Amino acid sequence: MRSAACGVALLVMLLAGVRAFVPVGGGGNTHVTITGNAVMKKINEVCKAVAESEGREFKPTGSSVEELLRACLGSATGQVSAAKFHEALNQIYMENSLVDRDFMTSDLHHFNSESFSGGRTLITQGTAAIKANIRKGSFQAARETLGRVLHTLQDFYSHSNWVELGNKATYPVLIRPDLTISNIADVNTPTCSDCASGTCPNPLLPSILNEKKLTSGYMGLVSANKPSGKCSHGGGADLSSTQNPRGGISKDERSAHNAGFHDTAVALATEASLELLEDIRGAAGNKEYLRLMGIARSAVLCFVIDTTGSMADDIAEAKRVAYSIIDSKKGTQDEPSEYILVPFNDPAFGPLIRTTDPDVMKAEISKLGASGGGDVPEMCLSGLQLALTGAPASSHIYVFTDAPAKDTHLEKTIIALIRSTKSTVSYFLTQKTRSARSVSPQARSGFQLYYDLALFSGGQAIKVSKADLPSATDIIVDTSTSALVTILQKARNPGSVESFPFLLDASVSNVTVYITGDSLKFTLHSPSGVSQSDSAGKGSLAVIQTVGNLWRVQLNSPIETGLWNISIVPTQAYTIKVTGQSAITFIYNFVEDFEGPHPGYAAIYSRPQTGLPAKLLLTVTGQKGAETLKVQEVALVEVSGSRLADGVIQEMGGGNFLVTVSEVPEGEFVVMMKGEDVATSSRFQRQSTTLMSLSNVIITATVNSTLLPGEDFLLPFTVMTNGTGGTYTITIGNDRNIPLTYNTKLNLVSGVSTESTVILKPPANTASGTDVTVTIAAEGPGGTDSNYAVLRLSVLAKVTDLTPPVCEIVGASGVCPSDCTQSTWDLSVNITDGNGSGIEDISVQQGRGNFSQEAVVDGGVTVVMGLYSASCCAPDVTLSVVDKEGNVGKCSYSVQKSGGVSLSLSLPLWACLLLSALNTMQNVLPLP
Repeated sequence: MRSAACGVALLVMLLAGVRAFVPVGGGGNTHVTITGNAVMKKINEVCKAVAESEGREFKPTGSSVEELLRACLGSATGQVSAAKFHEALNQIYMENSLVDRDFMTSDLHHFNSESFSGGRTLITQGTAAIKANIRKGSFQAARETLGRVLHTLQDFYSHSNWVELGNKATYPVLIRPDLTISNIADVNTPTCSDCASGTCPNPLLPSILNEKKLTSGYMGLVSANKPSGKCSHGGGADLSSTQNPRGGISKDERSAHNAGFHDTAVALATEASLELLEDIRGAAGNKEYLRLMGIARSAVLCFVIDTTGSMADDIAEAKRVAYSIIDSKKGTQDEPSEYILVPFNDPAFGPLIRTTDPDVMKAEISKLGASGGGDVPEMCLSGLQLALTGAPASSHIYVFTDAPAKDTHLEKTIIALIRSTKSTVSYFLTQKTRSARSVSPQARSGFQLYYDLALFSGGQAIKVSKADLPSATDIIVDTSTSALVTILQKARNPGSVESFPFLLDASVSNVTVYITGDSLKFTLHSPSGVSQSDSAGKGSLAVIQTVGNLWRVQLNSPIETGLWNISIVPTQAYTIKVTGQSAITFIYNFVEDFEGPHPGYAAIYSRPQTGLPAKLLLTVTGQKGAETLKVQEVALVEVSGSRLADGVIQEMGGGNFLVTVSEVPEGEFVVMMKGEDVATSSRFQRQSTTLMSLSNVIITATVNSTLLPGEDFLLPFTVMTNGTGGTYTITIGNDRNIPLTYNTKLNLVSGVSTESTVILKPPANTASGTDVTVTIAAEGPGGTDSNYAVLRLSVLAKVTDLTPPVCEIVGASGVCPSDCTQSTWDLSVNITDGNGSGIEDISVQQGRGNFSQEAVVDGGVTVVMGLYSASCCAPDVTLSVVDKEGNVGKCSYSVQKSGGVSLSLSLPLWACLLLSALNTMQNVLPLP
């Protein structure tokens, strides 16, 4: 089943075409296609509603993701990149598919073995966590949970007998914790007849069908045992299906004997997914829902600022550049979608301040002042850790400091977070003037750690005087833009004379070359043979600026397409990076095979394994989608060396590719892609920024549930090495300073997994929805090999209010005239949450009108009287009412049109509202 919404395939086609993530369905219907169809349909609904509320049309000009984004964001200016959209959806799809690997034997996660209560609890608690995460701005944690919840919800329709019972609608009880699952077959009740062939159309017993008893198949992966007379799941991996009654009732794959049931299961699983997404949309609101789905302007402005005593000039410059970006880009396609600020001092650091309101960012950054400190090293890495875990993936983070790091023990944690988030970190390093402060002998020498971290992330480490800092911060303006791509990235230490070629295609604009290094010379060569040396500040090819150790080379427009070259003659180490703006880009994940009843590929969020071919799932996007792009080369390229390892490319359709690299470079590498834009007949080149490498160490950990405030949470994990055994050092940290208990040493035998556990105990006052990023690192004897695992956990307080608010329509205009332009209509509602947690928010989910409200309180119960007014040209409205636990109630109404005159319900309506409110309270409260 393919989404009709703009024909967007995304990762869906790839995951569907690469070894099925099966339920529901083999072949064309998988968990990923079902999820993708539902997600894209809901996104189109929400985009249309947002456009209507803003008084504009939602009309994508074509079928590409970029055109969908442009229509949804409502801006006709600037480049639009779909990278973050793809990244967000991939997080949902990957976590959905991982349920088949990480919870293969869990009955609850698949509604196997009549585990209806437990499966429903996973859905409702997961949904509560998603809503709480969104309220706290923890979108990645919400997406990952959403992927897992959707998998379990969809499995109900494939693994239970809901379809065989003749149901043509979804089972709303699964996403409503206030309702009760009923009429489940008792464990001693036989449910199936024997099916020797395993292909019986409906092996359920007549008594089960007649009494509408709910059951599901038993799954035996390690044992054939099951209760007497019970249905099996079925399939070759299910040992229980060989025991009487044989066969199974799974509708995972479409076969001749179950085609009708399978098709119905797919339809209901899709509809149920839409209902869950609609519930989350109602709780989040339209714009926050779109942020959940990765639909936002690409740029995020993230500052990490040292606020110790000598940083007054640096803080003033950070304020200036932030204000400049906010003011110059407001209302454009390049306006940042989010602003993040993390101050750090010594010993304090944080808090992380995150907002989508530019005026709030201005106010927060204006509060910063320089004070305190002591010894020279500061808590820089602690502040950076908060930024890496709080900012969206692939963010650009800018650090201002004039001191080395004191908290160098976090170095491996920072590297793990950089690699897992693929974020870029750039440093602005100024010279200290405060000689009175002593330098700790334990501090790492100078700024070298910052240079190393910048290189790992693909950022810059810019060392300048405080007086020259304003000239260096132009790089922030350059990179705080949408559709930013990296074309080339290299580093040389020691420096060597070398020429670096790079391709520029017709889609690229605003091309800038950054070179960091001291005492070097370079010459830029165009495809037509024109040259410009570093000494020519304004030449025929570029404008060249230098400040501190940074050379900034801005190519003149229009940019000549073809193969450029830059020759560097250094005396010391240096880095070079070429960036530009273009919709042509790619995202990728390293993946590994997994086996089981539903085998597939799982994303690797750590270093890939040494000794095995590296596999990547890669998605390419362009201005008009992937249709006009021809990928010709994908390779792993050393950044600090010259080795290039080509991959074998398997095209999967829809801009998706499976790439296998047999000979992986031994050192640090990035992903490079080359191809041709058929629409312009120009070749393109793109490169990832985050340095990766291989490891013999494998750390496995799984997120299984949420944390409760004030209670211990046990997180099991395993560590294995295919290299040298011995005593491995375990380091575990988190970004919320939650106390941890774990063994710091593990004795490993090569090829054998060793189990361990870390215990977390969030404080009792931890807010519900807080996400906790846990980093587990294992380092071998002598530090020769290491790896990491990064997990996002969610804190969720016990939910006691399970009942949604009530929205009651008490009055409405009757009709609108055929000429809608001169008439309006009104709708009156009464809203109450009874004795629940209380109304948190009332919003217009669909419609282009004005909503006003007035609350009446009597006996502790609040009744909100609401009046919605709109033009007759906007005849539809949906009001969403959310309580403080995230339960959602709704009112929907469509006014009729006729040739008559519109009715007016202005002042008399309030009298009607008040009377209705009193009646409502009389029903809620016992009046004397």
